[in-house]
Amino acid sequence: MQKNKLAIFEEKEIRREWYKDEWYFSVIDVIEALVENNNRPRKYWSDLKQKLISEGFIEVSEKIGQLKMLAKDGKMRLTDVADTKTMLRIIQT
Repeated sequence: MQKNKLAIFEEKEIRREWYKDEWYFSVIDVIEALVENNNRPRKYWSDLKQKLISEGFIEVSEKIGQLKMLAKDGKMRLTDVADTKTMLRIIQT
């Protein structure tokens, strides 16, 4: 059974991968879809990761994985991903 690897949120594409019986979403794509200033979603994610760690949310940081996903340049690249539960925790922050 082939799974759709793109989700659409507010007309933004969010890459996702079916892995270990659940969806994993690209953290960068979710940030780009949610944050109004999406000029630098990678920088925003880097700063947010540091904030999570400094505020004691190490369990969230530890649950971030990396999977190869198709990048905009057409190449498969390692991308920070999170399952649904972890992604919702990141969004809450």
